[in-house]
Amino acid sequence: MKTLIQNILDIARLKRVDYADIRIVHRRTEEIGVKNGNVEAFTHDEDSGFGIRVLFQGAWGFASSSKMTKTEMETVFAKALKIARASLKVRGNGVVYPSASERVDQYRTPISIDPFKIPSEKKLNLLLMSDEMMRRNRNVKISEAFMGSYKTEKTFASTEGSYIEQEIVECGAGISATAIDGGEIQVRSYPNSFRGNFATKGYEWIEALALKDHAERIAEEAVQLLYAKPCPSKVTTLILDNSQLALQIHESIGHPIELDRVLGTEASYAGTSFVRPEMVGSFKYGAEIVNVVADATYPGGLGTFGYDDEGIQAQRVPIISQGILVNLLTSRETAHVLGKESNGTMRADGWNRIPLIRMTNINLEPGEWTLENMISDTEEGVFLSTNRSWSIDDKRINFQFGTEIGWEIKKGRLGEMIKNPTYTGITPRFWNSCDAIANKDHYQMWGTPNCGKGEPGQVAHVGHGASPARFRNVQVGVMKGSD
Repeated sequence: MKTLIQNILDIARLKRVDYADIRIVHRRTEEIGVKNGNVEAFTHDEDSGFGIRVLFQGAWGFASSSKMTKTEMETVFAKALKIARASLKVRGNGVVYPSASERVDQYRTPISIDPFKIPSEKKLNLLLMSDEMMRRNRNVKISEAFMGSYKTEKTFASTEGSYIEQEIVECGAGISATAIDGGEIQVRSYPNSFRGNFATKGYEWIEALALKDHAERIAEEAVQLLYAKPCPSKVTTLILDNSQLALQIHESIGHPIELDRVLGTEASYAGTSFVRPEMVGSFKYGAEIVNVVADATYPGGLGTFGYDDEGIQAQRVPIISQGILVNLLTSRETAHVLGKESNGTMRADGWNRIPLIRMTNINLEPGEWTLENMISDTEEGVFLSTNRSWSIDDKRINFQFGTEIGWEIKKGRLGEMIKNPTYTGITPRFWNSCDAIANKDHYQMWGTPNCGKGEPGQVAHVGHGASPARFRNVQVGVMKGSD
């Protein structure tokens, strides 16, 4: 393979292109889904191919193939160069692409147990037993369990001399119980909604989730929600658990700080951003206690890797410091707009897609509170947990989220359970209303394996670390219209 790669890079230099790189990707996937005691899905997939990017006179070209031979690679390179030459007609001012230092390295996700060496029967039995335990509660009409294992091997090489090999291993699992009584339907999930929680870890992560230990509780809470009181409609104090806060970070911080969105080059799939480059260094994104980092080095984070798909090493960089926006997610092509170098966020969904700016692990730094003290310090409010739905506008500023479950807070104590809780807000106003963040003992990393972006669409795996946090004067429930 090294010989094939070197041949392409030699050709690129002979053609006097500004820059070229090649990515070879092999991905292995196993997913198991169980529903009501039946195996709904049990898939094993493998996928391989390569993609070549060419920068010629300030214009990009890209082409790819799943046929990895010398002749095919040369054909694909020629196609990428042809596309770059055609792009010259619409290149505008041309691409600014600063050089990067040569990197020759290897990176592998540190794991204890290879998930692909665990017998399929063992994985299936875990899901079936968890599923059966939820259905012991007669009011649970739908029970589901899921497990996914992923291994991606990537080789990156460029005309700058970089040659980087990576092996990324990811695992995740989850269960959910749906209770039904008449026309009322309620769902509870563990450890998170939408199939569970995911990490760059081995099968030891699946074992640590202990699905069976939580199955009966999840089923019982789903049933309790059927008869719980509805979420009140009012402006009140809101405390979010760390799983819901992870999605809040994803939608109202992670996406708006992607510099391609900010510059308007990513708009068709899910909008742009209210953020502008000139806001960096001065915009008060949140309260003084709000500190957010983009950390692609965090152990086990789903957005953790060794190098991005431009050969830039993973980094930990501040995004919001004491409430002030201080940086954005950048690439080699865009970072110069901020007078900075790339902070290594370019990743592609497979060999046949171009890299895009993607979130890594966008983490809210812990505060000083315990969750217990935060609740006892709250005279009146609600505590919400586990996302159920989300909606946010194309500039990532007006949002509404729903959670699976909530509890009233009265006189510093958790009160009655509430169902169908929702809350709404405006991004900067919401983050500026944050007045308490729980400490590192409550901190948890959450993996989001379904972050969509780009056209054709790409799905990225990203992470968010958070401790529970409190927000003042938030609209919860359905907003009442004026008389």
